[in-house]
Amino acid sequence: MPATELSTFDTVVIGAGAAGLMCAATAAKRGLSVAVLEHAKQAGKKILISGGGRCNFTNMYTAPENFLSDNPHFCKSALSRYTQWDFLAMVEKHGIAWHEKSLGQLFCNDSAKDIVRMLLKECQGAGAQVKLRTEIITVAEHNGIYHVNTSAGEFTTTNLVIACGGLSMPKLGATPFGYKVAEQFGHTIKPVRAGLVPFTLQDTDKAALADLSGVAADVVASNQRASFKEAMLFTHRGLSGPAMLQMSSYWYPGETLQVNLLPNEDAHALIKQAKQQQPRSSLIALFSKYLPKRMVQTLAAHGQWPTKNLADISNSELERVAGLIFAWPIKPNGTEGYRTAEVTIGGIDVNQVSSKTMESKLQPGLYFIGEVLDVTGWLGGYNFQWAWSSGWVCGESIPHIFQNL
Repeated sequence: MPATELSTFDTVVIGAGAAGLMCAATAAKRGLSVAVLEHAKQAGKKILISGGGRCNFTNMYTAPENFLSDNPHFCKSALSRYTQWDFLAMVEKHGIAWHEKSLGQLFCNDSAKDIVRMLLKECQGAGAQVKLRTEIITVAEHNGIYHVNTSAGEFTTTNLVIACGGLSMPKLGATPFGYKVAEQFGHTIKPVRAGLVPFTLQDTDKAALADLSGVAADVVASNQRASFKEAMLFTHRGLSGPAMLQMSSYWYPGETLQVNLLPNEDAHALIKQAKQQQPRSSLIALFSKYLPKRMVQTLAAHGQWPTKNLADISNSELERVAGLIFAWPIKPNGTEGYRTAEVTIGGIDVNQVSSKTMESKLQPGLYFIGEVLDVTGWLGGYNFQWAWSSGWVCGESIPHIFQNL
């Protein structure tokens, strides 16, 4: 489109990600003219890399309790009106093979490209136009009309949808643009931080645990606000794996996490029984039956476990070691930040947005969907479901009547 050309649409969606494409397809199916503007050269870039390239597109157990927000009630309406089963029906309508991996997580059998192709087909079939490589220069509103000035000319509309995500994974093009537009129209932005992100460690812990890079174990990680029973993975930078990614969303700098390294066993009982039945055995030999030996050896050195035979170790020392197994304390230095974070926690204050329509309560005709809002799901397909649900209810709610331009 020439730079001087002006295009008028019933709805303009900024962002061709999960939420934006769902909203565009839904609105277009209702007969609205829709344009999706995306600065990247391809749509759905975050979809494409998700789930190891197979896209964990939803979770069978999606419920409001799986989401963080300063207003935990906000997500209820959208999640109940467009459910995981509704999205799964679309996936099956397009013949996309899928499987459940664990904990209700649903993945494509083949490729995340199938989900992007599906969304683009839905848009194309309904007549929504997806315009890639389109940089947004300015957004302005005058007399109820939004003017979106872009590298491809000016777009005008009475319904503007902000679906450009948060700050996570800047290498995929993430920017604070959505927050800036919200602030431009008087919205409050709740403090943002990286979520679903690996932890980095204090220098002393990092050095002590360096040899464990690549070692994993099923654990229960917890603090005062949350607890997750999933895998923990040691990396050369710190701690990752589902348990740690989940906890990162509930962690604040300076806090210590507790990790139950043997969630299916009673460490106290194991030690007591072993001292009676195998008194000449060692703590390392005992726990190497349940955990990777390299992990046990490193943790033993790190926690200064006694190396004598069980029979020669005092009960108080044995209790101390059992306590370390039951609640290994680890104080992260920080996280890897937005570079590797899967989501952005915080965002546009949802108390200023309608939970029924996703329309701004401050600015008529302005809508916010997906990650740009202060709604963040757990690891496991929940954030995609929020994108589908919020995108769908927005697409269903945008009015048909277009004002005279």
